[in-house]
Amino acid sequence: MLRIRNATTTDIPLLRELCLQVWPQTYAAILSPAQIAYMLELMYSPESLTTEMQQGVQFLLCHDDHAAIGFAAFRALTNTTYKLDKLYVLAEHQGKGAGRFIIDHIVAHITQLGAQSLELQVNKHNAAKQFYERNGFHVAYEKILEIGNGFVMDDFIMLRVLA
Repeated sequence: MLRIRNATTTDIPLLRELCLQVWPQTYAAILSPAQIAYMLELMYSPESLTTEMQQGVQFLLCHDDHAAIGFAAFRALTNTTYKLDKLYVLAEHQGKGAGRFIIDHIVAHITQLGAQSLELQVNKHNAAKQFYERNGFHVAYEKILEIGNGFVMDDFIMLRVLA
């Protein structure tokens, strides 16, 4: 049975462990090893994760009956718009409903807070785009963001309008 709990700074080692398992598989065909290493350090160092939590980014851990199988992070952009910053599920648990379970949990939570939309960024070549489309998101626009070291994120910004 799937369950979700809020993550805290004490969970940072677990968040990093999950990320280090998911990221290389997810991005190996899309990004160079150098860019993957750079982005992992930029976005998933203990310092970076701590800072995000201190700035109000909410992290969630998804567990099956035995162990953590994925995580997500989201934050308010405005009173009515939230952003899903991270959503990762271990490869062996993908396609079994965990991603949808996490999104449904976030949508239920932010709707109670008055959210009218949820947005996210996804690499233009990431197969997860189809997953997001099946979960009510559509491409709103494209964005190229320079992230340092000569690397860019070439993404779709996707939006889900909430009822």
